[in-house]
Amino acid sequence: MLLIPAIDLKDGSCVRLRQGDMDQATVFSEDPAEMALHWLEQGARRLHLVDLNGAFAGKPVNEAAVKDIIQVVQDFAADNDLDEIPVQLGGGIRDLDTIERYLDHGLSYVIVGTAAVKNPGFLQDACGAFPGQIIVGLDAKAGKVATDGWSKLSRHDVIELGKKYEGYGVESIIYTDIGRDGMMGGVNIEATVKLARAVKVPIIASGGVHDLKDVEALCAVRNEGIEGVICGRSIYEGTLNLEEAQIRADELSEL
Repeated sequence: MLLIPAIDLKDGSCVRLRQGDMDQATVFSEDPAEMALHWLEQGARRLHLVDLNGAFAGKPVNEAAVKDIIQVVQDFAADNDLDEIPVQLGGGIRDLDTIERYLDHGLSYVIVGTAAVKNPGFLQDACGAFPGQIIVGLDAKAGKVATDGWSKLSRHDVIELGKKYEGYGVESIIYTDIGRDGMMGGVNIEATVKLARAVKVPIIASGGVHDLKDVEALCAVRNEGIEGVICGRSIYEGTLNLEEAQIRADELSEL
């Protein structure tokens, strides 16, 4: 089970939101690249970036901060004789040119969210053009998928879309329960497992992680096809120690 620190970018700073509300943003660092280095030093093996402004604007807004983070990650890997440390990014990605540019910057994966729901042909084209590098983000509440920075709830069913996107060739699916994100009330294990059982591609859980018990609960169902979990507010506010939690997850994975 891979613990993936989230670095949410708003106006060039690293922030956390509550349930996707841009008006409820807590700034944790004005230097996102420095924050990325902090998580790498704590043992992070992958980073999850979100351009929050981009998600609402429908185009990249924090690209400069993203490039700075990628450079820090590459330098850290080189200095420590490590293989590539993957970096994934979502938010405001609506066309193939943007995907290509970000991958050229050094991103490992690009996450397509709203555009996948509104324009499924785009997601299919992206998977064909950049095989193995496209992750789809399914943000849902009560089984229905949300779009536009979670501001709109669609009629689309999570399972239905997950199966469709699997057919397009997505690398994996990030499943976020938006009712729990930023609230630290626990991961929606039941809904996450339900999706994982319905598809063959790996699922990355997101939303609601509070402490080590949540990580252990996910580890208990990892064989259902859940490969990782994105950690946000919990690691920033200290209810979850990233380094200790990853060690514990590794131990449980060996059982």
